[in-house]
Amino acid sequence: MFGVVTRNAEELDWPEFDRAFYEVKGVSGRTAEPDPAGVSMISCHADNAIAAANPDVVPVNDAGERATRERRYFDWAYVCPTHEGYCEGLLETIADCAAVTSHVRLDDVGFPRPEYCVCERCTERFAESAFEDRSAWRTAVITEFVADAAERIPGRTYLTVHPDPYPGHLRERAGLDLAALDEHVDEFVVPLYDTHYGTTYWIEIIAAGFVDTLETPFSIELYAVDVDVESLLRAAEVADAYAKDVLLGYDASTARAAVRRMDAEANEGDSYG
Repeated sequence: MFGVVTRNAEELDWPEFDRAFYEVKGVSGRTAEPDPAGVSMISCHADNAIAAANPDVVPVNDAGERATRERRYFDWAYVCPTHEGYCEGLLETIADCAAVTSHVRLDDVGFPRPEYCVCERCTERFAESAFEDRSAWRTAVITEFVADAAERIPGRTYLTVHPDPYPGHLRERAGLDLAALDEHVDEFVVPLYDTHYGTTYWIEIIAAGFVDTLETPFSIELYAVDVDVESLLRAAEVADAYAKDVLLGYDASTARAAVRRMDAEANEGDSYG
């Protein structure tokens, strides 16, 4: 199956797509009303607008550096997963979306990197916890959040994960323990973004790694913005060999052209000379 990921409600019911994900809350802080025609997609622990307006919600490392877009390696600003007020509001947003679209996708879940967060709140909570290892404590925080979110979602709970299937890496990086999350997640989504897709061997390597790592089904999301249709087709064919579904992100017109091309090639009959 092929699906689309979009910010445009009018693209949700395009017949070429078997499924549509609609960005209700993005990393920029932009929000939209959930639409029953698509799966609501919510950026959880990433929000540029809230981080800019409330610096106290941003995770901090030992050097006092906040996890914002100005830091190296960060494309957006993060919100600390232990901030009660933000998390309560986030769970309310998830419940509100689930009342309109029974399926919800949780995006950008977790701590920014291994060195975050050592804010006063996180330091106190870790000290008061039963954990001696900070990484284990971080993992428990994220697993509990996903479990709380899943309880509010009557349909399928989707969870986006960083494209790193190497054992232990996601746990160390963000506090995402795939084995522990299996109980709460119905489907993982792995974004494999490129702006060219000139080669596809790396897609196969990463996808095969997730096949070996996950028991829960997973889909692969490809980037469709300013990508040549032929190149996107080659990438989609490779991804489709490993993933449950292939999702095409943020340019529905290019995605539609690619799906139509695949359908046409699949429906070609025998030719006789």
